Amino acid sequence: MSASDPWTPRPLVIAERTRETADTFTLRFEPGGDGIRFAPGQFNMIYAFGVGEAAISISGDPTRPGTLVHTIRDVGTVTHAIARLEVGAAVGIRGPYGSAWPVARARGGDVLIVAGGLGLAPLRPVIYDVLARRADFARATLLYGARSPTELLYTRELEAWRSSGIEVDVVVDHAGADWLGPVGAVPSLIHDVVLDPSRTIAMVCGPEVMMRFSVRALAARGVAADRVHVSLERNMKCAVGLCGHCQYRETFVCKDGPVVSADRIATIFDRREI
Repeated sequence: MSASDPWTPRPLVIAERTRETADTFTLRFEPGGDGIRFAPGQFNMIYAFGVGEAAISISGDPTRPGTLVHTIRDVGTVTHAIARLEVGAAVGIRGPYGSAWPVARARGGDVLIVAGGLGLAPLRPVIYDVLARRADFARATLLYGARSPTELLYTRELEAWRSSGIEVDVVVDHAGADWLGPVGAVPSLIHDVVLDPSRTIAMVCGPEVMMRFSVRALAARGVAADRVHVSLERNMKCAVGLCGHCQYRETFVCKDGPVVSADRIATIFDRREI
């Protein structure tokens, strides 16, 4: 896809497919040439030929544009069609689109990443970026939760990140006898995490109710709203702010987001009907 033609998908072939959970999988593409450069937090429109498009966050390493990675949950018509594709099959890609996580702003200070369920996928590029420049950041912390241990993403990477200089705390809503970690909701981890509010940049992604409570918990810890960023999810069709499907009052999530600061949406974020 060229910058002058945002409507034409670029065909890419699936190079690798990894099952993450019962309904979630990761696809890796090799774009070739200069690859597809993106910033952490951006998304692509993925087209299942003959079916339609879906907006999917990029979940790969931004320092490796020659490899494009998407983690996808099989929840709708388009993602179900993509879920049936095997290695060697092609999809169409438009993008990348949208705003990015404020990784550069966090340099010299502390990074707090708060993720729930599939929300770790859009934040995974932040972790890669922080690890690639670990000396540029002070404390780096990941708070991650899922409904159960079997729904945790990137389980092997969680251990690798922990041993590479990122503090990782994981919680689940429900667990069996073999789970030795904490049980509860992701926002509960915020109450006890070590942080300096004046030097922390927080990045939050997950179900909207989880993000609302996380923003409140961060405010209770003294983190200013302009230092907290969330990634909004709405139904996107055009990805360039023309169709209005993703309108969030005066904001178009596709072009003004998906990453926005909490202070920007403070007056409407708690209103579920918006």
